[in-house]
Amino acid sequence: MNSENIISIEEIKDFLTGTRVVSFEIPGGPDARYGWIEAALVRLAYWSLKRAEKGLVIRYLMKVSGYSRQQVTRLIKQYRVSGRVRRNQRTVAGFSTKYTPEDVKLLAELDDLHETLSGPATKKLCERALRVFNDTRYERLAQISVSHLYNLRGSKSYKNRRWHYEKTKPTVSNIGQRCKPNPDGKPGHIRIDTVHQGDLDGRKGVYHINAVDEVTQFEIVYTVSQISESQLIPALKEMLSAFPFVILGFHSDNGSEFVNRNVAGLLQKLLIEFTKSRPRHSNDNALAESKNGAIVRKALGYSHIPQTWAPAVNEFNHNYLNPYINYHRPCFFPETIVDEKGRQRKRYPYKSMATPYERFKSLPSAIIYLKPGVTFDELDKVASCMNDSEAARRLQDARSNLFETISMAEAA
Repeated sequence: MNSENIISIEEIKDFLTGTRVVSFEIPGGPDARYGWIEAALVRLAYWSLKRAEKGLVIRYLMKVSGYSRQQVTRLIKQYRVSGRVRRNQRTVAGFSTKYTPEDVKLLAELDDLHETLSGPATKKLCERALRVFNDTRYERLAQISVSHLYNLRGSKSYKNRRWHYEKTKPTVSNIGQRCKPNPDGKPGHIRIDTVHQGDLDGRKGVYHINAVDEVTQFEIVYTVSQISESQLIPALKEMLSAFPFVILGFHSDNGSEFVNRNVAGLLQKLLIEFTKSRPRHSNDNALAESKNGAIVRKALGYSHIPQTWAPAVNEFNHNYLNPYINYHRPCFFPETIVDEKGRQRKRYPYKSMATPYERFKSLPSAIIYLKPGVTFDELDKVASCMNDSEAARRLQDARSNLFETISMAEAA
């Protein structure tokens, strides 16, 4: 560009208002433009100008060079410090890879075993594998951010190894107190629901009874062939005795399987408060409903399982599923925040994530909630007898054997 004759502020004003004809041409690329800017700053004696005049010069440099205001001011600062305007070109060979193909393979294997938990839950499993069970393979994955964990899940090498599952629904009837239970931070207030394993050619499938403690998320899944008094009452007795703490409250939706005199009589005998969901309050039993999808459907699927296999499925629940979800599967736990307008909001911080047993043990004075004859020493042995991935692998192997046995027997 031929601009040597622009040497005053008035000429710059004319140029910027379009009253002066100038041909824009700075041959030689970025290096030439940087040199031209340096020459213009020298020619116009930039540092001797007033504030408003400096603004005009900056606009002039922007218009001719095509650079942004931020870039021009950076170059002026460089000129003030060093007396020169030069490009500091740096050739970067790309970002170094922190997570290796082995890490992606390990993540895919972990998701396979635990059936694709949320990003924070998976990160917690990686941390537990390293810090609790000393598995050094997880050294890098234990430090991964949740957002980058999803990036790895989106990679081709990960997708070459993986696949997935889904959800359920509620009912209506009368007995018990219509209210939302208030555990006040104490374990022993359970939410309960049933999941039907589907019909096939007029044949009923098994029913899963799913009970979850509201405070600790300690969970017991029990399978029966049908929802009847002869099976439901013994099942409930066994489920209530399976929790390590004393049961104080029992909450269900309005389904007649629970809202009946037999169940009410059992709970009254055990001095357990019986509550049920209120109309138009769908969140009253939301914890049990969410666990139906996240635990029961994920572990046992949607396919029809004939009623005759209920004892075998229940044995699988008792030996593999219940220990895994209570001692090895991390859960989110909510914190209630009240804003300045008095509205309550739930937050699920990563730092509060833990397994149900860890959550129970961390409660203040947790020992006072234990059932008579149950000790933390015994429960600790169950929790530490294997690591999380070993428990998940046992669960998957046992499930594969169970479904293979059922399909072979039904095909015969």
